[in-house]
Amino acid sequence: MRLPKRPIHALMLWIRRQPPKVKAFLAVVSGMAALVLLRAVVHDHDNLFVAAEAVHAIGISVLIYKLTKEKTCAGLSLKTQDLTAIFLAVRLYCSFVMEYDIHTLLDSATLVTTLWVIYMIRFKLKSTYMEDKDNLPYYYVLVPCAVLALLVHPSTSHHLVNRISWAFCVYLEAVSVLPQLRVMQNTKIVEPFTAHYVFALGVARFLSCAHWVLQVLDSRGHLLTALGYGLWPSLVLISEVVQTFILADFCYYYVKSIVGGQLVLRLPSGVV
Repeated sequence: MRLPKRPIHALMLWIRRQPPKVKAFLAVVSGMAALVLLRAVVHDHDNLFVAAEAVHAIGISVLIYKLTKEKTCAGLSLKTQDLTAIFLAVRLYCSFVMEYDIHTLLDSATLVTTLWVIYMIRFKLKSTYMEDKDNLPYYYVLVPCAVLALLVHPSTSHHLVNRISWAFCVYLEAVSVLPQLRVMQNTKIVEPFTAHYVFALGVARFLSCAHWVLQVLDSRGHLLTALGYGLWPSLVLISEVVQTFILADFCYYYVKSIVGGQLVLRLPSGVV
């Protein structure tokens, strides 16, 4: 006698059978529902940004555990860590010269731990680094971000170099995870600690995106005009949405794997 499937398993199976357009529609609806829920539950939407930083810190803590206890960096992208350090360093510079606040302290702590992860991968655990799988060139990410920053940046009263730097770190943050996704695409099998780390990134970026969207809604669009004019305000919001959707597919398979009781995440062809 076959046991009845749990509702969550039945739902996952139904979603899996849907065509791509239906999946995309369901993802958008789910995102909107989550935003409505967050708007109702979280009254001070600045707390979402702090929560995003906290979740990111949890993800880095998972990395630290993996590197110190497991003594391996297999499955991790050094290039994503390098790109993360770059945008954090640029954002810290912008914070010091443009607006010094609690976010500056949070970014400082994140940068320090990211540099430690880079040190471990480059020197201490170099023998376990999968360099052949981490094969997305830096310039594929850095050059488009730099060119876009030169063309579209804030129109505030700050120095031009600072405005371009600010735009560069916004664009780079949105796509810095691409090398990590390439590694997972090449290996197809993601061990637990790496999967937890990438899922934490996905959650953190969704919370950051929710923070921006809800701030815009609460200010009835005035926040966008306060950022300047032209394409810049729209691209800030688009960057937040892009970095969320880049990881959406992976997060779906992560949740599916956890619900199914699988410790190792196996990605089907075409994912990420």
